[in-house]
Amino acid sequence: MKFTRADADVFLPQGDELAAAALARVTHLCVAAHQDDIEIMAHAGITDCLDLPGKAFGGVVVTNGAGSPRTGAFLKFTDDEMLAVRRDEQRKAAKLGHYAIQLQLAHPSADVKAINHAGVRADLLAIFAGCAPEVVYLHQPTDKHDTHVAVFLRCLEALRTLPPEQRPRRVLGCEVWRDLDWLVDADKVALDAGRHPKLGEELLKVFDSQISGGKRYDLAVPGRRLAHATFNTSHATDRMAGITWTMDLTPLVADAALDVEAYALGYIDRLRADVAARIGRFR
Repeated sequence: MKFTRADADVFLPQGDELAAAALARVTHLCVAAHQDDIEIMAHAGITDCLDLPGKAFGGVVVTNGAGSPRTGAFLKFTDDEMLAVRRDEQRKAAKLGHYAIQLQLAHPSADVKAINHAGVRADLLAIFAGCAPEVVYLHQPTDKHDTHVAVFLRCLEALRTLPPEQRPRRVLGCEVWRDLDWLVDADKVALDAGRHPKLGEELLKVFDSQISGGKRYDLAVPGRRLAHATFNTSHATDRMAGITWTMDLTPLVADAALDVEAYALGYIDRLRADVAARIGRFR
Protein backbone atom coordinates (compact mmCIF):
# COMPACT_ATOMS: atom_id res chain seq x y z
CA MET A 1 0.00 0.00 0.00
CA LYS A 2 1.56 3.26 -1.21
CA PHE A 3 0.75 6.80 -0.15
CA THR A 4 1.89 10.13 -1.53
CA ARG A 5 4.40 10.93 1.20
CA ALA A 6 7.56 8.87 1.64
CA ASP A 7 7.28 9.21 5.43
CA ALA A 8 3.76 7.81 5.60
CA ASP A 9 3.56 4.87 7.99
CA VAL A 10 1.59 1.65 7.49
CA PHE A 11 1.42 -0.46 10.63
CA LEU A 12 -0.22 -3.88 10.93
CA PRO A 13 -0.58 -4.77 14.61
CA GLN A 14 -1.58 -8.34 13.71
CA GLY A 15 1.58 -8.60 11.63
CA ASP A 16 0.55 -11.48 9.38
CA GLU A 17 -1.48 -10.04 6.51
CA LEU A 18 -1.13 -7.63 3.64
CA ALA A 19 -2.09 -4.01 4.28
CA ALA A 20 -4.78 -4.02 1.60
CA ALA A 21 -6.37 -7.12 3.14
CA ALA A 22 -6.27 -5.62 6.63
CA LEU A 23 -7.89 -2.40 5.41
CA ALA A 24 -10.54 -4.31 3.47
CA ARG A 25 -11.80 -6.10 6.57
CA VAL A 26 -12.17 -2.90 8.64
CA THR A 27 -15.75 -2.41 9.83
CA HIS A 28 -15.13 0.59 12.12
CA LEU A 29 -12.85 3.30 10.70
CA CYS A 30 -11.65 6.44 12.47
CA VAL A 31 -9.93 9.17 10.46
CA ALA A 32 -8.43 11.80 12.74
CA ALA A 33 -6.09 14.76 12.55
CA HIS A 34 -3.46 13.90 15.16
CA GLN A 35 -1.94 11.08 17.11
CA ASP A 36 -4.17 10.39 20.17
CA ASP A 37 -7.31 11.85 18.56
CA ILE A 38 -8.47 8.36 17.61
CA GLU A 39 -8.32 7.15 21.18
CA ILE A 40 -10.25 10.21 22.37
CA MET A 41 -12.89 10.07 19.65
CA ALA A 42 -13.55 6.42 18.93
CA HIS A 43 -13.15 4.38 22.12
CA ALA A 44 -16.64 3.03 21.51
CA GLY A 45 -15.61 1.75 18.09
CA ILE A 46 -12.44 0.19 19.44
CA THR A 47 -14.41 -1.68 22.10
CA ASP A 48 -17.14 -2.69 19.64
CA CYS A 49 -14.48 -4.48 17.63
CA LEU A 50 -13.09 -6.19 20.72
CA ASP A 51 -16.52 -7.35 21.91
CA LEU A 52 -18.24 -8.34 18.66
CA PRO A 53 -17.09 -11.21 16.41
CA GLY A 54 -16.20 -10.35 12.84
CA LYS A 55 -15.53 -6.67 13.54
CA ALA A 56 -12.22 -4.91 12.90
CA PHE A 57 -11.07 -1.41 13.81
CA GLY A 58 -8.89 0.77 11.60
CA GLY A 59 -7.20 4.05 12.48
CA VAL A 60 -5.95 6.83 10.22
CA VAL A 61 -3.94 9.86 11.38
CA VAL A 62 -3.76 12.46 8.63
CA THR A 63 -1.16 14.94 9.90
CA ASN A 64 2.36 14.47 11.22
CA GLY A 65 1.75 16.10 14.64
CA ALA A 66 4.76 18.37 14.36
CA GLY A 67 3.22 21.25 16.29
CA SER A 68 2.60 19.45 19.56
CA PRO A 69 3.48 21.20 22.85
CA ARG A 70 6.54 19.91 24.69
CA THR A 71 7.97 20.33 28.17
CA GLY A 72 9.86 18.19 30.65
CA ALA A 73 11.69 15.26 29.07
CA PHE A 74 10.54 16.38 25.62
CA LEU A 75 11.40 20.07 25.99
CA LYS A 76 14.48 20.01 23.73
CA PHE A 77 13.15 17.56 21.17
CA THR A 78 13.32 18.78 17.60
CA ASP A 79 10.27 18.53 15.34
CA ASP A 80 11.78 15.48 13.63
CA GLU A 81 12.38 13.79 16.98
CA MET A 82 8.83 14.55 18.08
CA LEU A 83 7.45 13.15 14.85
CA ALA A 84 9.23 9.87 15.50
CA VAL A 85 8.00 9.73 19.10
CA ARG A 86 4.40 10.44 18.16
CA ARG A 87 4.46 7.92 15.34
CA ASP A 88 5.70 5.23 17.71
CA GLU A 89 3.13 6.15 20.37
CA GLN A 90 0.33 5.76 17.83
CA ARG A 91 1.71 2.37 16.82
CA LYS A 92 1.71 1.27 20.47
CA ALA A 93 -1.91 2.36 20.87
CA ALA A 94 -2.90 0.41 17.75
CA LYS A 95 -1.25 -2.71 19.11
CA LEU A 96 -2.80 -2.28 22.55
CA GLY A 97 -6.25 -1.76 21.05
CA HIS A 98 -5.89 -4.68 18.60
CA TYR A 99 -6.53 -2.50 15.55
CA ALA A 100 -6.51 -4.28 12.20
CA ILE A 101 -4.46 -1.47 10.66
CA GLN A 102 -3.00 1.90 11.65
CA LEU A 103 -2.16 4.41 8.92
CA GLN A 104 -0.27 7.66 9.52
CA LEU A 105 -0.24 9.81 6.39
CA ALA A 106 2.27 12.38 7.74
CA HIS A 107 0.86 15.42 5.93
CA PRO A 108 1.79 18.84 7.35
CA SER A 109 -1.22 20.66 8.75
CA ALA A 110 -0.78 23.39 6.14
CA ASP A 111 -1.33 20.86 3.35
CA VAL A 112 -4.51 19.58 4.97
CA LYS A 113 -5.82 23.12 5.32
CA ALA A 114 -5.10 23.84 1.65
CA ILE A 115 -8.14 23.39 -0.56
CA ASN A 116 -7.71 20.71 -3.26
CA HIS A 117 -4.29 19.49 -2.11
CA ALA A 118 -3.68 16.58 -4.48
CA GLY A 119 -1.72 14.39 -2.05
CA VAL A 120 -4.20 14.67 0.82
CA ARG A 121 -7.12 14.00 -1.52
CA ALA A 122 -5.46 11.00 -3.17
CA ASP A 123 -4.51 9.36 0.13
CA LEU A 124 -7.94 9.74 1.70
CA LEU A 125 -9.71 8.54 -1.40
CA ALA A 126 -7.47 5.45 -1.56
CA ILE A 127 -8.32 4.62 2.05
CA PHE A 128 -12.07 5.09 1.71
CA ALA A 129 -12.11 3.14 -1.56
CA GLY A 130 -10.08 0.34 0.02
CA CYS A 131 -12.65 -0.60 2.67
CA ALA A 132 -16.39 -0.75 3.23
CA PRO A 133 -16.85 0.20 6.89
CA GLU A 134 -20.17 0.06 8.67
CA VAL A 135 -19.33 3.25 10.52
CA VAL A 136 -16.77 6.02 10.02
CA TYR A 137 -15.75 8.31 12.89
CA LEU A 138 -14.63 11.81 11.84
CA HIS A 139 -14.04 15.15 13.49
CA GLN A 140 -17.15 17.31 13.62
CA PRO A 141 -17.69 20.65 11.88
CA THR A 142 -18.22 22.70 15.04
CA ASP A 143 -14.85 21.68 16.55
CA LYS A 144 -12.72 24.69 17.53
CA HIS A 145 -9.40 23.24 16.30
CA ASP A 146 -8.68 24.48 12.77
CA THR A 147 -6.84 21.33 11.71
CA HIS A 148 -9.67 19.12 12.95
CA VAL A 149 -12.20 21.02 10.85
CA ALA A 150 -9.90 20.90 7.83
CA VAL A 151 -9.44 17.13 8.17
CA PHE A 152 -13.21 16.70 8.44
CA LEU A 153 -13.73 18.71 5.25
CA ARG A 154 -11.07 16.78 3.32
CA CYS A 155 -12.66 13.50 4.44
CA LEU A 156 -16.12 14.68 3.41
CA GLU A 157 -14.83 15.69 -0.02
CA ALA A 158 -13.24 12.27 -0.50
CA LEU A 159 -16.33 10.37 0.66
CA ARG A 160 -18.55 12.35 -1.67
CA THR A 161 -16.46 11.29 -4.67
CA LEU A 162 -17.19 7.61 -4.02
CA PRO A 163 -20.09 6.00 -5.90
CA PRO A 164 -23.19 6.15 -3.66
CA GLU A 165 -23.22 2.40 -3.16
CA GLN A 166 -19.64 2.51 -1.80
CA ARG A 167 -20.23 5.24 0.77
CA PRO A 168 -20.38 4.17 4.43
CA ARG A 169 -23.79 3.55 5.93
CA ARG A 170 -23.06 5.69 8.98
CA VAL A 171 -20.72 8.65 9.48
CA LEU A 172 -20.41 10.26 12.91
CA GLY A 173 -18.72 13.53 13.89
CA CYS A 174 -17.02 13.16 17.27
CA GLU A 175 -16.18 15.67 19.98
CA VAL A 176 -12.55 16.48 20.78
CA TRP A 177 -11.81 20.21 21.08
CA ARG A 178 -15.41 21.27 21.50
CA ASP A 179 -17.74 19.07 23.52
CA LEU A 180 -21.08 18.20 21.97
CA ASP A 181 -23.14 18.14 25.15
CA TRP A 182 -24.66 21.43 23.99
CA LEU A 183 -26.59 19.70 21.21
CA VAL A 184 -30.32 19.43 21.78
CA ASP A 185 -31.24 15.92 22.87
CA ALA A 186 -32.84 15.02 19.55
CA ASP A 187 -29.57 15.78 17.74
CA LYS A 188 -27.26 13.85 20.05
CA VAL A 189 -25.84 10.48 19.09
CA ALA A 190 -24.37 8.75 22.15
CA LEU A 191 -21.44 6.37 21.85
CA ASP A 192 -20.98 3.97 24.76
CA ALA A 193 -17.47 4.91 25.89
CA GLY A 194 -17.78 3.35 29.33
CA ARG A 195 -16.79 -0.19 28.37
CA HIS A 196 -13.26 -1.48 28.96
CA PRO A 197 -12.38 1.54 31.14
CA LYS A 198 -8.92 0.19 31.98
CA LEU A 199 -8.09 -0.17 28.31
CA GLY A 200 -9.37 3.36 27.71
CA GLU A 201 -6.98 4.70 30.33
CA GLU A 202 -4.06 2.69 29.00
CA LEU A 203 -4.67 3.84 25.44
CA LEU A 204 -4.46 7.46 26.55
CA LYS A 205 -1.40 6.89 28.73
CA VAL A 206 0.50 5.60 25.69
CA PHE A 207 0.82 9.21 24.54
CA ASP A 208 3.39 10.21 27.12
CA SER A 209 4.77 12.97 24.89
CA GLN A 210 1.46 14.79 25.39
CA ILE A 211 0.85 13.90 29.04
CA SER A 212 4.39 14.75 30.12
CA GLY A 213 4.10 17.85 27.97
CA GLY A 214 1.32 19.13 30.20
CA LYS A 215 -1.84 17.83 28.48
CA ARG A 216 -3.50 15.42 30.93
CA TYR A 217 -5.70 13.60 28.46
CA ASP A 218 -5.43 10.49 30.64
CA LEU A 219 -7.49 12.31 33.29
CA ALA A 220 -9.59 14.69 31.23
CA VAL A 221 -11.02 12.27 28.69
CA PRO A 222 -12.35 9.64 31.13
CA GLY A 223 -13.69 12.50 33.26
CA ARG A 224 -15.53 14.00 30.34
CA ARG A 225 -17.03 10.63 29.40
CA LEU A 226 -18.26 10.10 32.95
CA ALA A 227 -19.62 13.64 33.18
CA HIS A 228 -21.58 13.18 29.94
CA ALA A 229 -23.08 9.93 31.25
CA THR A 230 -24.08 11.50 34.57
CA PHE A 231 -25.48 14.73 33.15
CA ASN A 232 -27.18 13.07 30.20
CA THR A 233 -30.59 13.15 31.86
CA SER A 234 -31.84 14.64 35.11
CA HIS A 235 -34.70 12.25 35.81
CA ALA A 236 -33.18 8.82 35.24
CA THR A 237 -30.19 6.87 36.47
CA ASP A 238 -27.12 6.52 34.26
CA ARG A 239 -27.47 3.96 31.47
CA MET A 240 -23.79 4.03 30.54
CA ALA A 241 -20.57 4.44 32.48
CA GLY A 242 -19.22 6.85 29.87
CA ILE A 243 -20.51 8.69 26.81
CA THR A 244 -18.81 10.27 23.82
CA TRP A 245 -21.24 12.62 22.11
CA THR A 246 -21.37 12.70 18.32
CA MET A 247 -23.47 14.24 15.58
CA ASP A 248 -24.81 12.33 12.59
CA LEU A 249 -22.92 13.38 9.46
CA THR A 250 -24.39 10.66 7.24
CA PRO A 251 -26.74 13.08 5.41
CA LEU A 252 -23.75 15.21 4.35
CA VAL A 253 -22.09 12.17 2.80
CA ALA A 254 -25.23 10.84 1.17
CA ASP A 255 -26.24 14.18 -0.39
CA ALA A 256 -23.41 16.21 -1.91
CA ALA A 257 -25.80 19.11 -2.47
CA LEU A 258 -26.12 19.74 1.27
CA ASP A 259 -24.15 22.80 2.34
CA VAL A 260 -21.73 21.98 5.16
CA GLU A 261 -21.93 25.38 6.84
CA ALA A 262 -25.73 25.43 6.79
CA TYR A 263 -25.82 21.88 8.14
CA ALA A 264 -23.52 22.76 11.06
CA LEU A 265 -25.32 26.01 11.85
CA GLY A 266 -28.61 24.13 11.90
CA TYR A 267 -27.49 22.46 15.13
CA ILE A 268 -26.84 25.87 16.66
CA ASP A 269 -30.18 27.20 15.44
CA ARG A 270 -32.00 24.30 17.07
CA LEU A 271 -30.15 24.95 20.35
CA ARG A 272 -31.11 28.62 20.18
CA ALA A 273 -34.76 27.71 19.60
CA ASP A 274 -34.68 25.24 22.49
CA VAL A 275 -33.25 27.83 24.90
CA ALA A 276 -35.75 30.47 23.78
CA ALA A 277 -38.70 28.08 24.15
CA ARG A 278 -37.68 26.94 27.64
CA ILE A 279 -37.26 30.50 28.91
CA GLY A 280 -40.48 31.52 27.24
CA ARG A 281 -42.49 28.80 29.00
CA PHE A 282 -41.70 30.15 32.46
CA ARG A 283 -41.28 33.91 32.19
